[in-house]
Amino acid sequence: MAADNSESNTLSGHVALVTGGSRGIGLSIACELAAAGAAVAICSRGKPALSVAEEVLSSFGVPCLVQPCDIRSPQQVESFVSCVEKELGQVDILVNNASIYRTEPVQGHSLEIWNEVLETNVTGAMLLSRRVLSGMIELNWGRIINISSVSGKVGEIWGSAYSASKFALIGFTQSLSLEVARNGITVNAVCPGWVDTEMAKGQLEDPQWCKLNSVDPSESLSNACFSVPQMRFIEPSEVAALVVFLASVAARGITGQSINICGGLSLH
Repeated sequence: MAADNSESNTLSGHVALVTGGSRGIGLSIACELAAAGAAVAICSRGKPALSVAEEVLSSFGVPCLVQPCDIRSPQQVESFVSCVEKELGQVDILVNNASIYRTEPVQGHSLEIWNEVLETNVTGAMLLSRRVLSGMIELNWGRIINISSVSGKVGEIWGSAYSASKFALIGFTQSLSLEVARNGITVNAVCPGWVDTEMAKGQLEDPQWCKLNSVDPSESLSNACFSVPQMRFIEPSEVAALVVFLASVAARGITGQSINICGGLSLH
């Protein structure tokens, strides 16, 4: 069901799919969508984390589906979305959150790693969007929200594959938003800065990243915090709140945008 809700903060009757939803930003987004009343499906490649996420999601009292899926594979995407449609109904909110980061200088950059990052961060989003679009067009209602990064607007040193993928995701967002603007579908990107997640901490504490940036590993986290005008990391719940707003009726006039949520980091 995809009829407009009378209250902008209510997503009851909608079906949301969140990729990379087993932890961090993805799990927080899934929980906020469930709290707003949406049925929620999440996928991830990490099976142990998915079992924990399923327990968390079940506490919201809405239908949920948790399943492993490699979003780089068209076959697995087809199988997963078909299962969601069978169990929960037509997907009308898609959050392309799944993402990986790899520290690599361009000189000597591994092609295998380059492809892994681009396929996960960009191709996966295209495959999921392509699969659910026909249903959204039939409903004349849909929300596609891509989780990009401030590094998708300003290049990140030693993270060329990541920045390239996040720039591409913003371009994809803009192009797709124009394609479906008259079908009741909005497409937007959310661009976080430093967020308090395992992924961000893993990057900042990575010995190679610290060496390339001439940063003492013991000071890396605090240095990153000091680089943010608000002098703090963004909480995953803050990103999730923005996603829920973009999924709501209140945000129906917002499309093709890439919205920073970074504590002012992008102003440096």
